[in-house]
Amino acid sequence: MKASEADILFIPGHRNSGDDHWQSRWQAKLSSARRVSQSDWENPVRDDWVGTIAETILATKKPVVLVAHSLGIAAAIQALPLCGDKVAGAFLVSPPDMARPGAKSHELRKFGAYPREPLTFPSLLVASRNDPHGSYEHAGDIANAWGSLLVDAGESGHINPESGHGPWPEGTMVFAQFLSRLKA
Repeated sequence: MKASEADILFIPGHRNSGDDHWQSRWQAKLSSARRVSQSDWENPVRDDWVGTIAETILATKKPVVLVAHSLGIAAAIQALPLCGDKVAGAFLVSPPDMARPGAKSHELRKFGAYPREPLTFPSLLVASRNDPHGSYEHAGDIANAWGSLLVDAGESGHINPESGHGPWPEGTMVFAQFLSRLKA
């Protein structure tokens, strides 16, 4: 699939993705991309975030490719039962473990554990071995449950600007290869 044949939806996590974040940089370069905008990035409410994602997916005209980071993954996965067969693929980066003791905040813990049903479309999950918000083992477990290809990003932190991943050229190459293998 070519980028122009899809509606590429960027789904940021808690506090959105700033201008230096790889999601913002990629979105600016892809004409068929747009961001799912939440009404409150600071105080996420599970049902609001899930509903916004589902509405955005359902309003698309082309097959949808999700590009989700962090809490955006949890919200996107929970929105899928509301979206029919509109999603053609998902590129998922840095899944936090929302159910673990010591999870970031009370609001984030309300997203709960991830659904474990296999995804009905190709998916790729990129995880770091030293992500402060979720272990590599947890990422491997959910990737296995979903039938996602797990990509080991090594010791890359949370794969955001704070961990040195602004443009993230390695991720761009992996995403381009993933996208090229999807069916239009």
